[in-house]
Amino acid sequence: MSGTQTKVADLSYPYDTLNWRRGVHLESGTTAGKADLRFADTRTLAASATEDLDLAGVLTDAFGTALTFVRVKGIFISAATANSNNVVIGAAASNQWATLLNATGTITLRPGMTFAAMAGSADATGMAVTAGTGDLLKIANSGAGTSVTYDIVIIGASA
Repeated sequence: MSGTQTKVADLSYPYDTLNWRRGVHLESGTTAGKADLRFADTRTLAASATEDLDLAGVLTDAFGTALTFVRVKGIFISAATANSNNVVIGAAASNQWATLLNATGTITLRPGMTFAAMAGSADATGMAVTAGTGDLLKIANSGAGTSVTYDIVIIGASA
């Protein structure tokens, strides 16, 4: 995130510049600071539609291999700027992946908005996924009339 805030003064233009950057570097593997799975996709939901992304055994990687996340180390979701409706994340009807938003929590992404969460490089746990009982991430189109498109990237570990 970066930006400059300026004000007009009598003889000068005071300003404050912010350059704030955070990142997490993950090596290949399954322990702290490591990840071995990645799901990335651009998806579209019809008007008023929802989908449950099953994090344990249903999503596939770029090579067609089924992914079973045991721990999510990072998740990034971005709503397309051209959307008319919002993209709502969270609160699946059952088997909610609750380690990010609890069972009923949601995040609403207005058109063009992005959400990201990353576990720290020293965090071996990340955001746990429990196959069969805590593995569904619900994504919903907030309204009728038009579809929504969103990009999603999930990085995690198989153990």
